[in-house]
Amino acid sequence: MQRHRPVTEGARIYNLFPLLAGPMDRWRPHMARAREMGFNWIFINPVHVPGFSGSLYSIKDYYGINPLLLNPESPAAPLDQLKGMLIDARETGLQPMMDLVINHTAVDSPLIEEHPDWYLRDRKGRIVNPSVWEGDKRVAVWGDLAEIDNEGSSDRERLWRYWIDLALFYRDIGFEGFRCDAAYQVTDALWQALIAQVKDRYPETLFFAESLGCTMEQTIGLAQSGFDYTFNSSKYWDYEEAWCLKQYHENAAWAPSVSFAESHDTERLYKELSGDLDRTRQRYLFAALFAAGVLMPMGFEFGFKKKLHVVKTRPSDWEKTDVDLTGFIRDVHGVKESCAVFNEDGPVAVLDGGDPNVLCLKKSTFDGRESALILLNKDRKRSRRVQFASLALLFPEAPSMADLLPQATGKALPDDASFELRPSGFRVLGHRP
Repeated sequence: MQRHRPVTEGARIYNLFPLLAGPMDRWRPHMARAREMGFNWIFINPVHVPGFSGSLYSIKDYYGINPLLLNPESPAAPLDQLKGMLIDARETGLQPMMDLVINHTAVDSPLIEEHPDWYLRDRKGRIVNPSVWEGDKRVAVWGDLAEIDNEGSSDRERLWRYWIDLALFYRDIGFEGFRCDAAYQVTDALWQALIAQVKDRYPETLFFAESLGCTMEQTIGLAQSGFDYTFNSSKYWDYEEAWCLKQYHENAAWAPSVSFAESHDTERLYKELSGDLDRTRQRYLFAALFAAGVLMPMGFEFGFKKKLHVVKTRPSDWEKTDVDLTGFIRDVHGVKESCAVFNEDGPVAVLDGGDPNVLCLKKSTFDGRESALILLNKDRKRSRRVQFASLALLFPEAPSMADLLPQATGKALPDDASFELRPSGFRVLGHRP
């Protein structure tokens, strides 16, 4: 049974990367900047005490706070410093989202000694380290991680209770959402139980499934388990191959999704694009308007090039640049916030504008009352022109179409309008009922 629930306002998520931001009592200016850019959520990678490797995702103590994020001169206890940060987020107008990692712990976690039956073991009884396989060849092993046996543990009831109590604890102190790391590697039945119990106490809590790399069947399973959002792979789309829109349509029947132009796991987009600011703008606009949700890591707005690292990044890695995209991002978010069509994973279709170098993407709401047209020039060197014989025929639901970006006039466009796009340029056309 299909169960997509349209949202009234999509999640616009600013990823405040804690190792770059430093102690939590210094985060408020970053939050204020995020809110000024139009973000409504702030996502924070794990803040817990890490194991020997120091990786944010190698968690040793789920109820302790990473010393790197604390002010050692503050008289406040670690948990109170975390609560203070959450108050800052809410006062700034942001909903705080926590990274929930329950498919593995650090190999030096005391849970291994306290609850040995919670862990996956090989034939010789040794703890299994998560790994990546290509065919029958193992190409990567995370030796600092110990894999949890959430599905087959002989002590499964207490194990699941531990994770549910963990989520409830952090919801109680003020986190309003959870980004669930490698969600498809955790059995759907556990997610169903955990999400149900958290939402029973806090119905407005949102759960985001980090679903990159999983099959569509796994993504549907996550949606059926109660996740409010999944993540899509549109970052990797070349605007031509069929896979992206196919995945979008299949996922849209079940849950809205989150797009991103870069994440803490990827290279910095500005570096990937060799400092091409026009293409950087275009990719962010596409990410923001393609799906109901969008995520952006801190530093993107200033064209940072140094990749975020879950162990090595420090506040000293903050870069001095001559790039400032904050105004552009605010304008894009203004369009997204004001149009229902950009807050749903509604139907999309590629139109023919007469030039294959321009992507013409029509996006509509599920009820068909609102539509928009996103035009993206794929050519990095030449301006391109597209023309439609009749906008009225393409958008019969619209009394007229107009430019939606703030720098546009807002006047109705002629029915046979043509559009010139500069290299890596874009236009966004739409209407509001």
